[in-house]
Amino acid sequence: MGEKCFFLMTKSFISSRWQLVLLGIGFIFSTKAAPVFWGESNNRNLVSHEKNLPSVFNPKTGQNIAWSIPLGTETHSTPIIAGGRIFIGTNNGQPRDAKHDGDRGVMLCFDEKTQALLWQLIVPKREGDPYQDWPKTGISSPATIEGERVYLVSNRHEVMCLDARGLANGNDGPFVDEVRHQSPEAKPPVPLGPLDADILWSFDMKAEAGIWPHDGSHTSILIDGPFIYVNTGTGVDSTHKVIRGPDAPSLLVFEKMTGRLIAREREGIAPNIFHSTWSSPSLGVINGQKLVFFAGGNGIIYAFEAIKKTSPPNEVQTLKKIWQFDFDPEGPKDAIHRFNTNRREGPSNIYGMPMLHESRLYVAGGGDIFWGKNAAWLKCIDLRGKLEGGSPKELWSYPLEKHVMSTPVLVDGLVFISDCGRKMHCVDAETGKNYWTQDIQSEVWASPFVADGKVYLGTRSGQFWVFATSKEKKILNQVEFGEPISATVTAANQTIYVATMSKLFAIRNGVSEVQKK
Repeated sequence: MGEKCFFLMTKSFISSRWQLVLLGIGFIFSTKAAPVFWGESNNRNLVSHEKNLPSVFNPKTGQNIAWSIPLGTETHSTPIIAGGRIFIGTNNGQPRDAKHDGDRGVMLCFDEKTQALLWQLIVPKREGDPYQDWPKTGISSPATIEGERVYLVSNRHEVMCLDARGLANGNDGPFVDEVRHQSPEAKPPVPLGPLDADILWSFDMKAEAGIWPHDGSHTSILIDGPFIYVNTGTGVDSTHKVIRGPDAPSLLVFEKMTGRLIAREREGIAPNIFHSTWSSPSLGVINGQKLVFFAGGNGIIYAFEAIKKTSPPNEVQTLKKIWQFDFDPEGPKDAIHRFNTNRREGPSNIYGMPMLHESRLYVAGGGDIFWGKNAAWLKCIDLRGKLEGGSPKELWSYPLEKHVMSTPVLVDGLVFISDCGRKMHCVDAETGKNYWTQDIQSEVWASPFVADGKVYLGTRSGQFWVFATSKEKKILNQVEFGEPISATVTAANQTIYVATMSKLFAIRNGVSEVQKK
């Protein structure tokens, strides 16, 4: 299976033409009273207000399959639908342009109505150490869309801002060296074509911020006003026992219009990262204070005061920590890499995102799926009261079956979470009491997605499940897609989108792909 451990819990969201699409995971602030297609806000709760979505469909018979289109050969990025376009990261296993051959990271942009390719971002692999850009992985991070701007982190751990229209309206700056950027260092430059992406700005986190990339990036960029927050993907080296960047930041803040770095965390997280940094931040207002919640690769959850103003030129602010919470207080804190491959003891890691609901933070974490102990938990953390300099209170802890890479989702007082022990869980949001558990027969790298009274979930075996959002277990559908699913489902315009390793499916009531053929 290799080291394909980053992306996994990927999530995404949708916008309408009146919405500011925030967070690659799908939370939206609406500037007008337009419907919210995917997500509630920047709290990272993966709930959509979409209606009339199918519970029954079958890719083999074509039932309720509107269409499917080929991607690469490995796809770990959740599809994002915004402004009449579909954005999805993949690899170059099925090249769309003969001049771009070989292993690459790719971000594809399709027309939502016609599925025509509008443009693609081609990113060469990093040279040398494969652990800094794992082969065939492609671009695993979901895109974050705001208006005509596309924010993402590439397979080379570059924070990028693209023009959503591609080169159709010219090569806009300040970045204008797309020719060299899309070409491997050892090969001649590949000329630009009409289907190439337009990069507005780019920031190389390895070269410019001193991070040490590991495996591949999974970052859902969080937008807050004029700023974006980015988890860096810094981690261990190829031995999995050494931190080459002990001073590297785990969380960065940029000006979204210019790409200028304006702030970073300085909590000394890097030396205690067990594997890498794959949890993206969330944001909310607690006791009148806007906070950014971030789960470090050291198993510690941090609350930082949100940035209020930009920095003077050449100055990088330090994010102010309000509190921190030890997700696994019984786990070791020193010489943690001696526990590599130990399935009984070791530190915890957090892959999914901290999900905020009212004054509570819901977080799933535990032993690293590839290198750590089996134990994993879903925890509820109470954020009420003045916590500056202190630590919030754990309200309850629910044991999971084995490892977890998903973000929990909450609806109607119920929390749904899937784990790598092949289980789907439904628990009470107030008490952590289990209502039901289902054996789903496979590991899960995606997160549950809730819409229209249903929970949608794809698995690494290719099985897909649909449950009712109820205290009583109701399986509405179980269907086989034929290849692994890493990405979380998204929904827009009465359609759900499911990405397998090599195809993107649009699923809608009352249509049949077979009938259309």
